[in-house]
Amino acid sequence: MRIAVSAAEDRGLDSAVHAHFGRCPYFVLADLEGQAITSVKVVANPFYGNHQPGEVPAFIARQGAKVMITGGMGMRAVEIFQESGIEPVTGASGSARQAIEAYLNGSLQGAGPCGESIEHRGES
Repeated sequence: MRIAVSAAEDRGLDSAVHAHFGRCPYFVLADLEGQAITSVKVVANPFYGNHQPGEVPAFIARQGAKVMITGGMGMRAVEIFQESGIEPVTGASGSARQAIEAYLNGSLQGAGPCGESIEHRGES
Protein backbone atom coordinates (compact mmCIF):
# COMPACT_ATOMS: atom_id res chain seq x y z
CA MET A 1 0.00 0.00 0.00
CA ARG A 2 1.20 3.50 -0.76
CA ILE A 3 0.52 6.42 1.57
CA ALA A 4 1.00 10.05 0.49
CA VAL A 5 1.73 12.77 3.04
CA SER A 6 1.68 16.51 2.29
CA ALA A 7 5.13 17.87 3.10
CA ALA A 8 6.60 21.29 3.73
CA GLU A 9 10.12 20.17 2.76
CA ASP A 10 12.08 17.51 0.89
CA ARG A 11 13.45 15.51 3.85
CA GLY A 12 11.77 12.14 3.35
CA LEU A 13 10.08 10.79 6.47
CA ASP A 14 11.57 13.66 8.48
CA SER A 15 9.65 16.22 6.40
CA ALA A 16 7.17 18.33 8.35
CA VAL A 17 3.53 17.69 7.47
CA HIS A 18 2.14 20.66 5.55
CA ALA A 19 -1.01 22.29 6.89
CA HIS A 20 -2.89 22.27 3.55
CA PHE A 21 -2.43 19.49 1.04
CA GLY A 22 -3.15 21.49 -2.14
CA ARG A 23 -0.63 24.17 -1.25
CA CYS A 24 2.24 21.97 -0.12
CA PRO A 25 5.50 22.04 -2.10
CA TYR A 26 6.11 18.27 -1.77
CA PHE A 27 4.50 14.92 -1.16
CA VAL A 28 6.19 12.07 0.70
CA LEU A 29 5.18 8.71 -0.80
CA ALA A 30 5.71 5.75 1.51
CA ASP A 31 5.22 2.15 0.42
CA LEU A 32 4.19 -0.26 3.15
CA GLU A 33 4.01 -4.00 3.58
CA GLY A 34 1.78 -4.52 6.59
CA GLN A 35 2.98 -1.99 9.17
CA ALA A 36 6.52 -1.74 7.78
CA ILE A 37 7.65 1.10 5.51
CA THR A 38 9.59 -0.51 2.66
CA SER A 39 10.44 2.52 0.52
CA VAL A 40 10.08 6.29 0.53
CA LYS A 41 10.32 8.93 -2.15
CA VAL A 42 9.54 12.61 -2.28
CA VAL A 43 7.87 14.19 -5.30
CA ALA A 44 7.37 17.87 -5.98
CA ASN A 45 3.82 19.13 -6.17
CA PRO A 46 3.50 20.25 -9.82
CA PHE A 47 0.58 22.48 -8.83
CA TYR A 48 2.34 24.18 -5.90
CA GLY A 49 1.22 27.79 -5.70
CA ASN A 50 -1.53 27.49 -8.30
CA HIS A 51 -4.05 24.70 -8.76
CA GLN A 52 -7.58 24.15 -9.93
CA PRO A 53 -10.05 21.92 -8.05
CA GLY A 54 -9.31 18.27 -8.72
CA GLU A 55 -5.79 18.67 -10.14
CA VAL A 56 -3.90 17.71 -6.99
CA PRO A 57 -6.16 14.74 -6.11
CA ALA A 58 -5.71 13.45 -9.67
CA PHE A 59 -1.92 13.80 -9.32
CA ILE A 60 -1.98 11.81 -6.06
CA ALA A 61 -4.10 9.12 -7.73
CA ARG A 62 -1.52 8.86 -10.55
CA GLN A 63 1.16 8.27 -7.89
CA GLY A 64 -0.71 5.13 -6.81
CA ALA A 65 -1.54 6.30 -3.29
CA LYS A 66 -4.41 4.65 -1.42
CA VAL A 67 -4.26 7.07 1.55
CA MET A 68 -3.66 10.86 1.56
CA ILE A 69 -2.55 12.26 4.93
CA THR A 70 -2.40 16.01 5.51
CA GLY A 71 -3.03 18.78 7.98
CA GLY A 72 -6.14 20.00 6.17
CA MET A 73 -7.92 20.02 2.83
CA GLY A 74 -11.02 21.44 1.23
CA MET A 75 -14.34 19.61 1.29
CA ARG A 76 -14.34 19.15 -2.48
CA ALA A 77 -10.90 17.52 -2.28
CA VAL A 78 -12.18 15.18 0.45
CA GLU A 79 -15.04 14.20 -1.86
CA ILE A 80 -12.78 13.74 -4.90
CA PHE A 81 -10.44 11.47 -2.94
CA GLN A 82 -13.34 9.41 -1.63
CA GLU A 83 -14.83 9.11 -5.14
CA SER A 84 -11.40 7.95 -6.40
CA GLY A 85 -11.08 5.23 -3.77
CA ILE A 86 -8.35 7.10 -1.90
CA GLU A 87 -8.80 7.54 1.85
CA PRO A 88 -8.34 11.20 2.86
CA VAL A 89 -7.00 11.75 6.38
CA THR A 90 -6.77 15.23 7.91
CA GLY A 91 -5.54 16.60 11.21
CA ALA A 92 -1.95 15.40 10.84
CA SER A 93 1.01 17.28 12.29
CA GLY A 94 4.65 16.63 13.13
CA SER A 95 6.80 14.69 10.68
CA ALA A 96 5.63 12.46 7.83
CA ARG A 97 6.91 9.48 9.84
CA GLN A 98 4.85 10.51 12.88
CA ALA A 99 1.75 11.05 10.74
CA ILE A 100 2.09 7.61 9.11
CA GLU A 101 2.65 5.96 12.49
CA ALA A 102 -0.42 7.74 13.92
CA TYR A 103 -2.49 6.55 10.97
CA LEU A 104 -1.24 2.98 11.31
CA ASN A 105 -1.94 2.84 15.06
CA GLY A 106 -5.43 4.27 14.56
CA SER A 107 -4.95 7.58 16.38
CA LEU A 108 -5.21 9.59 13.14
CA GLN A 109 -8.36 8.86 11.16
CA GLY A 110 -11.06 10.53 9.11
CA ALA A 111 -11.24 13.74 7.13
CA GLY A 112 -13.16 16.95 7.30
CA PRO A 113 -12.87 20.32 5.59
CA CYS A 114 -10.33 22.70 7.06
CA GLY A 115 -11.42 26.08 8.41
CA GLU A 116 -9.79 27.82 5.48
CA SER A 117 -11.79 25.67 3.07
CA ILE A 118 -15.04 26.62 4.76
CA GLU A 119 -14.11 30.28 4.42
CA HIS A 120 -13.30 29.80 0.72
CA ARG A 121 -16.33 27.64 0.01
CA GLY A 122 -14.88 24.24 -0.67
CA GLU A 123 -11.66 24.99 -2.53
CA SER A 124 -9.71 21.78 -3.16
